Amino acid sequence: MILTGPEINAAVHDGRVRIAPFEPAQVNPNSYNVRLGSTLLTYTGDVIDAHHPNPTQEIEIGPAGLVLRPGELYLGHTMEEVGSDTFVPLLFGRSSVGRLGLFVEITAPIGDIGFHGQWTLMLSPTRPLRVYPGMKIGQIMFFVSIGPVDLYSGKYQAALGPQPSGYWRDQTGTEAVAR
Repeated sequence: MILTGPEINAAVHDGRVRIAPFEPAQVNPNSYNVRLGSTLLTYTGDVIDAHHPNPTQEIEIGPAGLVLRPGELYLGHTMEEVGSDTFVPLLFGRSSVGRLGLFVEITAPIGDIGFHGQWTLMLSPTRPLRVYPGMKIGQIMFFVSIGPVDLYSGKYQAALGPQPSGYWRDQTGTEAVAR
């Protein structure tokens, strides 16, 4: 079951869903619009290595926007911190943004129950596209979970800003140093 807009409002007000900052105008019939934060990360190495941390470059999106280029992966973030200890959140790109040729969540739309923080967005444009901080970029839906709940306490908890992949930690069990 998916929460409707009125139930999202109720869940925010009674604490079952946390969204900060919360804007009632961003509630849709069955989702909540999230906005693009002002910071992006790009990987700077020639090869991304799944077993090692990868160096990144931080890019600030100014008021005039920033042109995203095809063939590049940009890690962005939501302005909002979103999470729930009750519901399972899923984030998808808005259809109007998809119609501009921007993939917002390429492979990882599901959030863990118990995660609270800004969401990292995997942005991949099909054509050069100018984006702006604060633009509505995605929407989060909340689903009812069934069964015992084991709250998320992983490496991305309380994330602020875009987070590079921590996949290498899962593979090596160590804190390797970026090359």
